[in-house]
Amino acid sequence: MSLANTQSVAEIKARNKELIAEVLKVYPEKTAKRRAKHLNVHESGKSDCGVKSNIKSIPGVMTIRGCAYAGSKGVVWGPIKDMIHISHGPVGCGQYSWAARRNYYIGTTGIDTFVTMQFTSDFQEKDIVFGGDKKLAKIMDEIQELFPLNNGITVQSECPIGLIGDDIEAVSKSKSKEYDGKTIVPVRCEGFRGVSQSLGHHIANDAIRDWVFDKMDPNAAPRFEQSPYDVAIIGDYNIGGDAWSSRILLEEMGLRVIAQWSGDGSLAELEATPKAKLNVLHCYRSMNYISRHMEEKFGIPWCEYNFFGPSKIAESLRKIAAYFDDKIKEGAERVIAKYQPLMDAVIAKYRPRLEGKTVMLYVGGLRPRHVIGAYEDLGMEVVGTGYEFAHNDDYQRTAQHYVKDGTIIYDDVTGYEFEKFVEKIQPDLVGSGIKEKYVFQKMGVPFRQMHSWDYSGPYHGYDGFAIFARDMDMAINAPIWKMAKTPWKTDSKPTLLAAE
Repeated sequence: MSLANTQSVAEIKARNKELIAEVLKVYPEKTAKRRAKHLNVHESGKSDCGVKSNIKSIPGVMTIRGCAYAGSKGVVWGPIKDMIHISHGPVGCGQYSWAARRNYYIGTTGIDTFVTMQFTSDFQEKDIVFGGDKKLAKIMDEIQELFPLNNGITVQSECPIGLIGDDIEAVSKSKSKEYDGKTIVPVRCEGFRGVSQSLGHHIANDAIRDWVFDKMDPNAAPRFEQSPYDVAIIGDYNIGGDAWSSRILLEEMGLRVIAQWSGDGSLAELEATPKAKLNVLHCYRSMNYISRHMEEKFGIPWCEYNFFGPSKIAESLRKIAAYFDDKIKEGAERVIAKYQPLMDAVIAKYRPRLEGKTVMLYVGGLRPRHVIGAYEDLGMEVVGTGYEFAHNDDYQRTAQHYVKDGTIIYDDVTGYEFEKFVEKIQPDLVGSGIKEKYVFQKMGVPFRQMHSWDYSGPYHGYDGFAIFARDMDMAINAPIWKMAKTPWKTDSKPTLLAAE
């Protein structure tokens, strides 16, 4: 049982405020003043979490953020399966992002799908000096020869491209014309742009607007027969099969999913989306820009939904159904009733093992708030949460709908801060990314990698909740933790053994 379970809310608030002050003492005065704006204790009834966000990280202070290239190539564009995404620049960025986030897809790799393949212009010194336009054009020619079934190409710019001024737009226009109008999208997502990967999401959204939507003939006949129940899944990257698990529920309630953005998605699905009757948005941070654009230009409404845990799933299904007629509303209730016995069985099995356990989260996108309901369905409590690259509206949503009074909130938390928070608060589980995983496991703290589900999943939907519950139980109650004591639970000091 963690300390949080035995303290009152007032005691927890006081402890967390003292903890923040203690953490800030290690910094120089100016740095401490800046970091203090990003750390807070949530006060019930307030409309936001009281932290600053979307501000540049402090040089020299370890951050866990990614870059604009990561936001575009790794999140928005990379999972589009039938397009080839060129990492334009030195090989490192492409190599690091290769096969990245377990974005599952259906297709034959290297024939009509290319998600787990890596294409790079492999910049050398001479390319930096003389430019890479000709090299980029040559690569596109090779792609057309080697992979003729690709349906489009994107150019994902790395840092040097913005510095040396390669005209990727001119190359893309020229080659598109040469290839009979093939969609070729230049994306100015150089890593140095903005403060985190968040700007990369925005840039990628704008590229879809400018190079896909704006190139479409508005008077062209639809490529498919439309129905009054057409919806598009926006901001689900099909990590471990998440989008498939979500799609099952939407289709069972009577809707027709005409596009997935962008896990297991295709260029044709992007082009079909302006014909949808509703866009359902899962990852607000990465795809709200294009959702707003489609609402303004095409008149398509959009709504957020949360498919983590049965409580939020039921709430979201009813929210989505409210946009349609009684047939869909009845379908939503039918789906909820169908899966409730399964959820009751899952909760009956795992809640007794997880009741009262505490969790600290630090992830990107929507997870620092969306997964809270799933933990609560299992009787667990989230005692700390924060985002890598959130904006103010993310924290407003977190404060208004998810976190409890006294929860410690941290934005762009540093490695030192996060370790100190975990040491003092002593949660039963930490959910964060791969960079943090082994640090906390070596500290003897159970951990789940909540960016890509620790090679498990899906976690979305009713099917996903059963897997989520199993994985959390497996992490917390694994016998190994009886042998790997946390540093604060042992009085023995390590001793050095003399070499024999």
